[in-house]
Amino acid sequence: MSTHAKRERLLLADLLEAVGPDAPTLCEGWAARDLAAHVVVRERRLDAAGGILIGALRSRLERVQAEFAAKPYEELVQLIRTGPPKRSPYGIKQVDEAANTVEFFVHTEDVRRAQPEWTPRPLDRVFEDALWARLEKGARLLGRKSPAGLVLRRPDGQTVVAHRGTPVVTVTAGPGELTLFAFGRQDAARVDLEGDKEAVSGVREARLGISM
Repeated sequence: MSTHAKRERLLLADLLEAVGPDAPTLCEGWAARDLAAHVVVRERRLDAAGGILIGALRSRLERVQAEFAAKPYEELVQLIRTGPPKRSPYGIKQVDEAANTVEFFVHTEDVRRAQPEWTPRPLDRVFEDALWARLEKGARLLGRKSPAGLVLRRPDGQTVVAHRGTPVVTVTAGPGELTLFAFGRQDAARVDLEGDKEAVSGVREARLGISM
């Protein structure tokens, strides 16, 4: 049985292939080619990928990513589709599932939702539960820059606190939309927000996610 990460990997590769290298994405300043290079570097150049989270390594990451972005686009897409080399920790199934399920889901939506006339894709309950489980574990990290208290709520009433504080903003949607919201794609996520008007506005504009 395919893992969630493997399925999302193949969806991302197929979508990147379909839209072409110059298609827009939700990632500011990145076309599809840049996003593809980011995914490949993250899996295949661990010596540079640390720059995603560590500011001191950012210049090296940008240099290496630019080198990969200059490669033939078809090569980048194929590297994503075939997955990481065996020596990469991402080549371990359990690591791949834990680290890449959300990564590939978010980046697939980065491409999909930047195209005209996009519509949300339906997610099965098993996958929604997998996304929710990861949100429960990572919500505090993702919501740490929220200017107000932030609660993520599923339509069935399950909640997770992403940031403690007052006033409180409650964001209600399915796990897929909540994941996108928490990863800084607030404008593209289809959610309902409840709370003080100014607090809601602040949360919408906050730099949520793992960016520094």
